[in-house]
Amino acid sequence: MLALLTGEARQRGLPACVMTFEPHPRDFFAQRAGKPDNAPLRISTLRDKLLELQRCGIDETVVVRFNVALASLSPQAFVDQVLRDSLAARYVLVGDDFSFGARRAGNYAMLDAAGAAAGFDVARMMSYEVHGLRVSSSAVRQALEAGDLGAAAGLLGRPYAISGRVAHGRRLGRELGFRTLNLAFGHPRPATSGIFVVRVHGLADRPLPGVASLGVRPTVEDAGRVLLETHCLEWPVELGADGGYGRCLRVELLHKLHDELKYDSLTSLQEGIARDTEDARRWHAAQPQNAH
Repeated sequence: MLALLTGEARQRGLPACVMTFEPHPRDFFAQRAGKPDNAPLRISTLRDKLLELQRCGIDETVVVRFNVALASLSPQAFVDQVLRDSLAARYVLVGDDFSFGARRAGNYAMLDAAGAAAGFDVARMMSYEVHGLRVSSSAVRQALEAGDLGAAAGLLGRPYAISGRVAHGRRLGRELGFRTLNLAFGHPRPATSGIFVVRVHGLADRPLPGVASLGVRPTVEDAGRVLLETHCLEWPVELGADGGYGRCLRVELLHKLHDELKYDSLTSLQEGIARDTEDARRWHAAQPQNAH
């Protein structure tokens, strides 16, 4: 869909632009109803979404704050105020299940007619399938929630990844003998959690093998804060002990080892991390050199 959009934009001499919402509309309505668990699990942070759109050739991304005022706009008011007046749209591409406006009252046919009146073209792209499965955010969420990283990569066309800047933590990993690089996820409900075999980009001139924990760290913290804690199996000696802090990393989640566990002591936690580290080494060693 993004390839079609950028191709059309180039032909028309226009910037390719994507409009997205923050928070997710379903997240907004779930919070308003006092039922946050009804919100969809978050596949990516806003940072990762923007980076991936840029990688796909998008020139501009408009992040619209989804609030009461926006949710109350009728379909016609959305066309007039957002698409026509604010964005000066000339070509609008939507998916086959597209709906918009208050109570999702607007559909493709209505948008097509309103676009003709407002002076912009409207096109619709039908579903895209991989191995007979319709590619959608719901399918990606289901694969991630099930821990099937291979299926998620097939749907995404790339390994599932999380990026961010390494922040200082409690340094508990060092005390336990396993230095970790901490990235904040920034949303309380990630689409997947647990212990993973990973590959780390941004520390050296090549990707580094690792093992990571994504979740709330039930053994050492009960604050609900989601962190991706990554231990590199091969640490670049030139970085020194503190050379990872402040770096922007991209961590690819390749294989899930197990769900998060709550250990009864730090000694048990240390033993569990050691087992996970050895399992990750074996997994990496079993992969063909050109697997990714």
